[in-house]
Amino acid sequence: MQQPPQTFTYPEFSRDDSAIDDYHGVKVCDPYRWLEDPDSEQTKAFVEAQNKLTMPFLEKCPARRLFKERMTELYDYPKYSCHFKKGNRYFYFYNSGLQNQRVIYVQDSLEDEPRVFLDPNTFSEDGTIALQGSAFSEDGEYFAYGLSSSGSDWVTIKFMKVCNQEELPDVLERVKFSCMSWTHDGVGIFYNCYLKQEGKSDGTETSTNLHQKLFYHVLGTDQSQDVLCAEFPDEPKWMGGAEVSDDGRYVILSIREGCDPVNRLWFCDLHKQSNGITGILPWVKLIDNFKAEYDYITNEGTVFTFKTNRNAANYKLINIDFSDPGESNWKDLVPEHDKDVLEWVSCVHSKFLVLCYLHDVKNGLQLHELATGSHLKTFPLDVGSIVGFSGKKKHSEIFYHFTSFLSPGIIYHYDLTKDTQEPRVFREVTVKGFDPSDYQTVQVFYPSKDGTKIPMFIVHKKGITLDGSHPAFLYGYGGFNISITPSYSVSRLIFVRHLGGILAIANIRGGGEYGETWHKAGILDKKQNCFDDMQCAAEYLIKKGYSSPQKITINGGSNGGLLVAACANQRPELFGCAIAQVGVMDMLKFHKFTIGHAWTTDYGCSDNKEHFEWLYKYSPLHNVRVHEEDGKQYPAMLLLTADHDDRVVPLHSLKFIATLQHIVGRSPQQTNPLLIHVDTKAGHGAGKPTAKVIEEVSDTFAFIAQCLNLSWVE
Repeated sequence: MQQPPQTFTYPEFSRDDSAIDDYHGVKVCDPYRWLEDPDSEQTKAFVEAQNKLTMPFLEKCPARRLFKERMTELYDYPKYSCHFKKGNRYFYFYNSGLQNQRVIYVQDSLEDEPRVFLDPNTFSEDGTIALQGSAFSEDGEYFAYGLSSSGSDWVTIKFMKVCNQEELPDVLERVKFSCMSWTHDGVGIFYNCYLKQEGKSDGTETSTNLHQKLFYHVLGTDQSQDVLCAEFPDEPKWMGGAEVSDDGRYVILSIREGCDPVNRLWFCDLHKQSNGITGILPWVKLIDNFKAEYDYITNEGTVFTFKTNRNAANYKLINIDFSDPGESNWKDLVPEHDKDVLEWVSCVHSKFLVLCYLHDVKNGLQLHELATGSHLKTFPLDVGSIVGFSGKKKHSEIFYHFTSFLSPGIIYHYDLTKDTQEPRVFREVTVKGFDPSDYQTVQVFYPSKDGTKIPMFIVHKKGITLDGSHPAFLYGYGGFNISITPSYSVSRLIFVRHLGGILAIANIRGGGEYGETWHKAGILDKKQNCFDDMQCAAEYLIKKGYSSPQKITINGGSNGGLLVAACANQRPELFGCAIAQVGVMDMLKFHKFTIGHAWTTDYGCSDNKEHFEWLYKYSPLHNVRVHEEDGKQYPAMLLLTADHDDRVVPLHSLKFIATLQHIVGRSPQQTNPLLIHVDTKAGHGAGKPTAKVIEEVSDTFAFIAQCLNLSWVE
């Protein structure tokens, strides 16, 4: 039975119509500019009023309690990472099921009893302090680890002696987007930090992150004595991460300006630093432009192996001899594949390379010879993703972690000293109460608006009738060269199992699924392709009888939150529900806050007149309107953000919901809710404790069930 339409009374807040910006002669009103100050009483009152409207709505959804109970039950399965060897010991991450954070365990051998090495759950009662990056010294005797609070990108680095787990007094503050790389003598570590800036730095600020510097910290000294090794005073947006080469002789500096897969590559021969590291290093500028990406794999003396997209949109392996580094002397080691994308490479057991490819959004794993690049074997692999790998040049064994939409994880172990042996299943996880054989995954290729074929995975119960009756959960991202490969999600499977749903993952342009060509087809002046691809995904689900417009939920986070909001603005009639998480909504000002300036490589920047014209056309904040056509209203919308998100600051979602409620929420034809939930002690997503994950997905799917009138099926 269809529920009667609801009417919502949204909080009334002042609009400042005098807040007008001039973009290249175009006057753009910004009436909710005051929401850009997270600390003002007015902003706090806005957040409180919105949560007071949203939480009672979510709490009265009958599916919320059922979803939370089922999620708690099914999420309670063991989660392992690959084992990795450091020194003479093995380490791995493990979560017994519902622990807020993963625990690091140590073993003296693979047969020995594991012991707790580091338990981040002891750092805070509510699990909101998370491990963010770590690095062992070359001999495995010292451990550096980063801690992040409440989901912020700010990190504090601490140190530990491995043999007795003794905490050392060294503490490094003001660390963000940092490398962590030890010199092989174990004396110290390279890391990045931002020196003092105006105001606070706890993850709730909006001030921009500029002038990152590279430092070297000597173990046992105070941070104030750290050695500045690289800075770029004339290039405030540059960020430089250092990596010590496999042989310990060189430090390689990879400099990036934004999120594009391009970098400069400088290096320094540490053996020539007779007095040690005492100041700015004498960098040799091997690649001093932003024309391509160069990812260090390994080196044999002065012959270095890099993964690159230089004249190879799908990536290839090349050798550069540092003693004669001119580009005319570079040699291809493994040429570019004509279709498959080379995702990552690792050197193992001295003379081998493990190559991971992406073929039609499914991973393949190969073994090659380092000296010649020749292919030796292909590892057997099901349809899915490699989500974990460990192996080192000095070690003879590898571990890799496979997952798919219906398999939570199989970890394989392979010993390269035993040539004929096939990889063995080291660990396989099953989830109680869920039988994967009841479900199926299909991959389809549907046409977008311009005819481009877009891959999409569809997961559903076997034997369903394609009569348009099923609710669909359509997820997309489409940006920053990031590929969305098959992954296991308990919450989405509960939606399929208990709400009769269909899961659809659209691999739209802007991602890296087909290399740099695919990425470039969805950025800058071509960003509209992403929105078209997503809208055509919904049309495909409707046309083929999987679902119908009023039953489709569109979902995405971050750049995917932008996607959701833009699609809701452009084609509201295609979706019954829209869930936008931590989205980029103000495309004219995103570059002014925290690390937003790094995204101009994908989006462009409104300071440039041509870019402004692209951005203004689709910017979610600036394209909200009442659709006068008969009965066309916005889908039910739930925006999710958090007070410590210093990646995509909350002001994006706050300004967007204020605009939506003011313009659309007052229209008599808008009976679907337009709501936001602002979480506390949470950030962009990394390190989120299990308890918060369960709350968030329970809220999300309860909202969907309520708005689409879905019944829970046992």
